Amino acid sequence: MAIVEWKKDGTVALLTMNNGENRHNPDFAKSMLKAFDEIEKDESIFCVVITSSDKKNWSLGIDLEWAIKAMEPGQTHRMKEFMYQLNELSKRILLFPMPVIAAINGHVFGDGAVLACACDFRYMKADRGFFCFPEIDIDIPHMPSMLAIAKKAMPYYEVEELILSGKHASAAELELSHAIRKACENEDALLKEVMGFARSFTKKRPIFRETKKRLYKYIIGIMETQDPEFIETLQVSV
Repeated sequence: MAIVEWKKDGTVALLTMNNGENRHNPDFAKSMLKAFDEIEKDESIFCVVITSSDKKNWSLGIDLEWAIKAMEPGQTHRMKEFMYQLNELSKRILLFPMPVIAAINGHVFGDGAVLACACDFRYMKADRGFFCFPEIDIDIPHMPSMLAIAKKAMPYYEVEELILSGKHASAAELELSHAIRKACENEDALLKEVMGFARSFTKKRPIFRETKKRLYKYIIGIMETQDPEFIETLQVSV
């Protein structure tokens, strides 16, 4: 099974992550970027939904097994290249010329949570799964753009609590703060709700392209001017 695959459902592209915990490594990033390139080529698609084929996890962030090897002496260039690649993925989602919706059907941790925040909208399954930024517990600070992405997705007080406590937030909690649009009863309800919302988007791509470019310009600026300092010194989030 491919790491990532997508299918067309009317005017919606349903992009499915297929690698279990959907940990982020170079192959994952390449697969995601390739899928977005393919989706953009189909002019009849107006919205993208990202989900997981795993019933337990949406995405648990960076592949720690791969990262440990990439941090070995003489190999750190691999980690640097990967962190820039992750930024490219976030940038691709932020500036994608149509809405991108995260259908969170399981646990979402670390950089997986950043990926969800990069999306324009989030829905979450209520009966299983937590949202968490565990970096505070593993002594690894977020890069500046990661914090900016989190702050655009949820109220500042929510970001502050999640980032500084490392708490496991439920879908019900996130719905109250509007970090997600809705906590859905189960997987079937989640997909039904998300696809219904996704099909409501029929506006042309140029307006989304320009609006998102202006809306997220400050995040791209942080990504391009502040992140390199931390990437080059390997102060990265896993």
